[in-house]
Amino acid sequence: MAHSPRIFAAVLAALLAAAARGGDAPPPQGATIINPAIDAGAYLRTAVEALRLREERRLSEADFIRMSREPGTIVLDARSKTRFDELHLEGAINLSFPDIAIGTLAAALPDKGVRILIYCNNNFGNAEGPFPRKLPSASLNLSTWVTLFDYGYRNVWELAPLIDVEATALTFESSPQTPR
Repeated sequence: MAHSPRIFAAVLAALLAAAARGGDAPPPQGATIINPAIDAGAYLRTAVEALRLREERRLSEADFIRMSREPGTIVLDARSKTRFDELHLEGAINLSFPDIAIGTLAAALPDKGVRILIYCNNNFGNAEGPFPRKLPSASLNLSTWVTLFDYGYRNVWELAPLIDVEATALTFESSPQTPR
């Protein structure tokens, strides 16, 4: 479903206004709770900036396939290892979203200029097991995009359409089962 530029601009303006206020509601009863390791205002500012760029970086199925075959391109799957092992795009690497951190990104993607293609559960239909549906507002593409942007990765591209796994030119594979 396409969103109008006017609605997108209104949402961005609301997020920017919230970010300018610091992003958080005041602490209850005047108490000040400070945690320098959590900054909602910075998150909202980053999300607005990242999502602006994202609008220009959404790919058709054909463009995703073409770019995925070009040298130096990484296809990143941020789903859980269990779902990734069940079924993923051929050649994709897995870095589960909860495991994305300074160290794991530096190890998996040391070059912040590398081209990264992402996809998530909400890109694929007719495969509820490996690709369980999420709410559109909770799509893993959104959080992965914002997080990669926040860590300094700017060459990120996203598979845009909802694709039936039974009727796609994309190639899937499963990971070999490891003995328990």
